[in-house]
Amino acid sequence: MANKRADKVTITEVAKRAGVSTATAGRVLGGYGYTSEENKEKVRRSAEALGYRPNLLARSLITGKTKTIGVVAGDIQSPFYASILRGIADVARAQGFGVLLTNSDELLDRELEAVQLLLQKQIDGLIVAPCDTSGSQHLHAAVASGCPIVQIDRRVKGLSADSVTLDNRGAASESIAQLLAAGHRRIGMVAELERWEFGDMESFIDRVIEGSIDPASLFPSWQRLFGYIEAHRAAGLAIDRSLIGRVGTYSVKAARTAAMELLTRADRPTALFTADGLMSAVAMDAITTLDLQIPTDLSLICFDDLDWMSFLKPGITAIAQPLMEMGEAAARLILARISGQGGEEQHQVLKHTLALRGSVMEPQAKRT
Repeated sequence: MANKRADKVTITEVAKRAGVSTATAGRVLGGYGYTSEENKEKVRRSAEALGYRPNLLARSLITGKTKTIGVVAGDIQSPFYASILRGIADVARAQGFGVLLTNSDELLDRELEAVQLLLQKQIDGLIVAPCDTSGSQHLHAAVASGCPIVQIDRRVKGLSADSVTLDNRGAASESIAQLLAAGHRRIGMVAELERWEFGDMESFIDRVIEGSIDPASLFPSWQRLFGYIEAHRAAGLAIDRSLIGRVGTYSVKAARTAAMELLTRADRPTALFTADGLMSAVAMDAITTLDLQIPTDLSLICFDDLDWMSFLKPGITAIAQPLMEMGEAAARLILARISGQGGEEQHQVLKHTLALRGSVMEPQAKRT
């Protein structure tokens, strides 16, 4: 006869073996109420001997907690999200919490489905990289229903929820300042720049210059353009808008088109700033195709410090984001809210590191 499955062992059997009441065993195994240390030890030894496994659904009905955190990532295949997720999982595991992971592919309808699924699973809190930073009514509704939320990488305007983001504006501004200090005056930029509520890049630049934009709820690529503009203005330089390659979508094909258009101009930029890992990889492909040499033909600074950037000769100067730290900070914030910690919203803005390598030098005369 097959042995009885451990997940079928009941609290009644554990209580009988321990010599305590079923109610006492339930309190010990459910982690609620008071029980003497002596009885706790009896129940624990009994449960271990029988191979008892707790019924988490039953426990959640008693405690109102499932000990799970839901996470909606933009793209779980991306190294960016992989590092953040590792940080979340490490902190959650240390506190006895599990993580339910879903993927939005940066599409709002998929994010909606993912959030609804996780809420149906009775998660205790939600960590999300929101696709829509100006609306996201589903997230407002989740907060109103009592579900704690922590936003990562970007913030929804007016959402009453904590966030952990990067100082994208400062990181981009520092990078452009490095290129300006090296003597570059024609600095190209390749960036996604997909979502902005007013749509037009020209009006965005105008509004940054006039000081009428709050960058807090902008998508990261727009915040990086904000820093690009600020660095030029701090140096007293006008913005050559034709040097900004707006890809408009997170697409290899579109990014390559934008990079090639910039780099095949007769008056091509002497330096290039790429606004994320995909833009950087595509720009390197274009640079190789055109047989441009870094840094003699083109200086380069990339956002996101990817492994291949240190393997190349010369290495590529890059902005390193503290991704593990971002995930750990988000997990700590959500666990604090789940535990009942109140208080004002917390918006943690993390600092980058500029990994200086060999891809920047003063502009050189073009090869003939």
